[in-house]
Amino acid sequence: MVCLSQFSTRELRDYPGTGIIWPVRKQSVTRGSRNLFADLGFPDAAERQAKLRLAFALNKILADRKLSQAAAARVMGVTQPKVSALRHYKLTGFSVERLLNLLTAVDHDVEIVIRRKPRSRKTGRISVVAA
Repeated sequence: MVCLSQFSTRELRDYPGTGIIWPVRKQSVTRGSRNLFADLGFPDAAERQAKLRLAFALNKILADRKLSQAAAARVMGVTQPKVSALRHYKLTGFSVERLLNLLTAVDHDVEIVIRRKPRSRKTGRISVVAA
């Protein structure tokens, strides 16, 4: 049971028409990095992020072509269950290299650029940019 007398009127929210008054606590918001996997503490965060972005690009290409999973499987040279896993972002069975090869199988060039990191960052990073 919540005792409402312990809250100021600014901390209470009235839900009109319901008769419910509930305390609202302010919560701090922390801006995350650009990698959700790193924010969640995964040790292989960079690889997971790269795989996710490659899969997103691949799924966009397949959706734009309006290919069924079976047709996409034929084009990419994989089984339909693999296409299903890809479409649902179940990427444990896919390496970065395999996703790169699938992108070339659907007639897209993949370009890898290696450059020096800026001084403003402590470490290098892996990023995937779909054009």
